[in-house]
Amino acid sequence: MSKIESVLLIGGSGFLGLHLIQAFSEAEYKPKITVFDVRPLPEVISSYFTFDAKTIDFYKGDLTSELDVKNAILQSKCNVVVHSASPMHGLSPEIYEKVNVKGTENLIKTAKALNIKALVYTSSAGVIFNGQDIHNADESWPIPDVPMDAYNETKSLAEKMVGDANSFDEGFLTTALRPAGIFGPGDRQLVPGLRSVAKMGQSKFQIGDNNNLFDWTYAGNVAYAHVLAAEKLLNPDTCKQVGGENFFITNDSPTYFWTLARTVWKADGHIDKFNIVLSRPVAIVVGHLSQFFSKLLGKEPGLTPFRVKVVCAYRYHNIEKAKRILGYKPQVDLEQGIKYTLDWMDETNAN
Repeated sequence: MSKIESVLLIGGSGFLGLHLIQAFSEAEYKPKITVFDVRPLPEVISSYFTFDAKTIDFYKGDLTSELDVKNAILQSKCNVVVHSASPMHGLSPEIYEKVNVKGTENLIKTAKALNIKALVYTSSAGVIFNGQDIHNADESWPIPDVPMDAYNETKSLAEKMVGDANSFDEGFLTTALRPAGIFGPGDRQLVPGLRSVAKMGQSKFQIGDNNNLFDWTYAGNVAYAHVLAAEKLLNPDTCKQVGGENFFITNDSPTYFWTLARTVWKADGHIDKFNIVLSRPVAIVVGHLSQFFSKLLGKEPGLTPFRVKVVCAYRYHNIEKAKRILGYKPQVDLEQGIKYTLDWMDETNAN
């Protein structure tokens, strides 16, 4: 049986969490949806999301608390747990260690003890990135010995714990999805940040030669992949193909890195007549100087060597495994996804 009777969304109040609620609410069998998070669902939810928030049960709790997680699982009566909780980029390593590692470890232990059938974990395509170029990487690509940052290091550790916990004999089945470059309605970082760049007159600056292909992924597509993964784990005919496995999830449409930014700016009627291009080596030097002087002034650096490496690297992935085993196919293309995101931002700013 592949029917999801009740799903518990860990981190369901966040950006991806709202898309997960939307995706599971659109399933034809209409599973019961429960959200577990440190913050409640937003009081005002954009018209983009069509689910009825009143039908969503909510439990506030700490992912590292066995009691909190146990109560949420028992009260939700779920047969599937989806774990998408994770702090945003740019925070201290201690926060990532607490949520991504200790929180995931606690969830696995508690879910297994309570006989949960399926656990789907939201990992990151960044777990294989350490600054090197990534060309059409599939799931056989190795995890680097030296991680790029604390976020992806702890994501990698959590992903391994999830995979190791998979047990066909015990009936506890797990899988991890690796989305790349998520954006969409509810995004408070990527697209809003691009709009801010244009407003400050900085859109004419380009880091790198823009020959590097990059994967962006619409959040609704990522959420859809989670539904497919949960269904496949619950299905006796497919569970052994999915259990213990990792899957890259993208829009299957690599583009040059700056294409997304310029599409956003163009949609806002902002088109630069020329670009000032900083080569990668020059940008890294500028990034080091920015870090140094920002530290002296007690400010957040605008440019860092880390950001330069991210912007200038080739990072695109092969999703044939997700297509073949999960039956995944992007439902929303990049252009439409950008439109949805801008429409959401305009609606949000108008309220």
